[in-house]
Amino acid sequence: MGEVLELVEARLHTALGEPDARAAVTFLGTDRIEVLRFTDRAQNVVRYATLGMSAAPMADPTAALVDPVEGPRAELVLTVRAGLAETDKVLRPLAVLAASPQVEGVIVAPGASLDVGEPLWPGAPFTSVLVAESGGLVEDLELDPPMDPVRFLPLLPMTQNEAAWKRVHGAAELQEKWLNSGTDLRDPLRRSVPLD
Repeated sequence: MGEVLELVEARLHTALGEPDARAAVTFLGTDRIEVLRFTDRAQNVVRYATLGMSAAPMADPTAALVDPVEGPRAELVLTVRAGLAETDKVLRPLAVLAASPQVEGVIVAPGASLDVGEPLWPGAPFTSVLVAESGGLVEDLELDPPMDPVRFLPLLPMTQNEAAWKRVHGAAELQEKWLNSGTDLRDPLRRSVPLD
C-alpha cells in the first residue's frame, strides 16, 4: 500500500511540481486521505489532488469477496482559478469523495456524479462534481501486474441544475453543453450553463 502511494505522489510531483500545501483527513474505519495543493502561477490556477484513494482497489459493494490486489484504482484532481474564492476549503469535501470507495463501496469512474451535499467551498454554487476521463493533465500510472493502473480523474464542478440535467441526459451531453457554451469549468464562481 505504502509503495503504491509513493509512486502516486512521485507521479503527481512530476506532472504538477512540488505541492505548496497538504492536509490529511481520516474518517472512522478508513485509511488516511491526503489532499495536496499545487499552485500554477503561470496559468493562475490551483490544483488539488488526493493521495490515498489508490492505496487499495475499488470494489463492487455486492461482491462476496473483495480482491486486495486487482480492481480499479484512482486519485482525484480538481483545478480552479486562483484567488477568486476560498477554494482551499475544498480539502475536506475532496477527502470525503476520495474516501467514498472505502466508506460506501462506490466505484468512481468517468461519467459518474459525486455529491458532497454542501458547497464545495464557501459561496460555491456547486455541491457535486462530474468525474472526467483520465490521461490528460496527469498520465495514468502503470503498476506491476496484476494490479490495475492508477487513474488520475479530473473533477468538474456541477451546479444543482447541471447535475439534475446530467442525470436525465448523461455526462457526454452535459460536457457537450459546456463545450458549446464556452464554459470556463475552472471558474470557482461560474453560473450554470444554459440548459434548454
